Amino acid sequence: MSQVVRKFSRREVLGVAAASLAAPALVRAQSGAYPNKPVKIIVPFSAGSGTDILARVSAEQLQKTTGQAFIVENQQGADGVIGTGNVVRAAPDGYTIGFIPGSPIVMNPALMQLPYDPQKDLIPISNMATLSFVLVVNSDLPVKNVQELVAMAKARAGKMNYAAGSTVVHLAGELFKYATGIDIQAIPYRGTAPQVTAVLAKEVEMTFDPFLGIQHVKSGRLRALAVTAPKRSSLLPDVPTMQEAGLRDYAVETWVGVFAPAKTPRPIIDLLQREMIRISGLPEVRERLASLSYDPVGSTSEQFAAQIVNDTARWAKTVKDTNFKVNK
Repeated sequence: MSQVVRKFSRREVLGVAAASLAAPALVRAQSGAYPNKPVKIIVPFSAGSGTDILARVSAEQLQKTTGQAFIVENQQGADGVIGTGNVVRAAPDGYTIGFIPGSPIVMNPALMQLPYDPQKDLIPISNMATLSFVLVVNSDLPVKNVQELVAMAKARAGKMNYAAGSTVVHLAGELFKYATGIDIQAIPYRGTAPQVTAVLAKEVEMTFDPFLGIQHVKSGRLRALAVTAPKRSSLLPDVPTMQEAGLRDYAVETWVGVFAPAKTPRPIIDLLQREMIRISGLPEVRERLASLSYDPVGSTSEQFAAQIVNDTARWAKTVKDTNFKVNK
């Protein structure tokens, strides 16, 4: 029997290839497997924060590959404890996950009694990115560098303030006090975006900004004095590190990770882990993260869990050494 061999057009070939790439999501949806309905992403800090931006960028990518909506909800308050607690209490079915920075996970355990155990009540899925901060002041403040700021703070003896929109920012400020011997007061704000606004409005003299206010630095409304990472930022290459500014042992960095409630089925964790690693490697995502001075990571669940154990111990020691107290 003779056979007729059909030649497919380039458009048909590309169509088949695209369908094959989408097949896993279609199979999941048709079989009733995860995800077959919208997924809630809880961000325990304000809209516009670095964590919020990363969550929204990731949600867009997740929707593309799964065909389901990933909806970001900002549930800020209590240094991230409220939103993180809501992730803990959610049903362990994969339909509520959290994009959570380091403070509610590895710093707050040393500072307060938590309504959850971060290492028992949550499953770490992936560390998406690390980030540092930049010490900024209102440009009308007559200081040009860290040394001049320290001299002014000593002269004013406890009459200068800094905005603290998160535990890690508060801790960065207290470490700055410890390293320089100055007396400055932390003024709490509900998120890192509002703390930048506070400096712009001259409600406080300074803050440790997770690069959300970089446009104000470039426009001249804020002055950047030093970055908290051990190396300079490509966004502000002329701004020294704290160590270059004379604070030899000063370094503050944190991360943003993805978490699910304990007892979430392993196949769901594995699927989300693969997606997070893939997303963190996308050129457009890496470019967006770089604009926020984030360094993409994309770790496995096991790698992230080990990092959390180590970071928890390190921050506990820092809190003890500096006698750090969080504002109530």
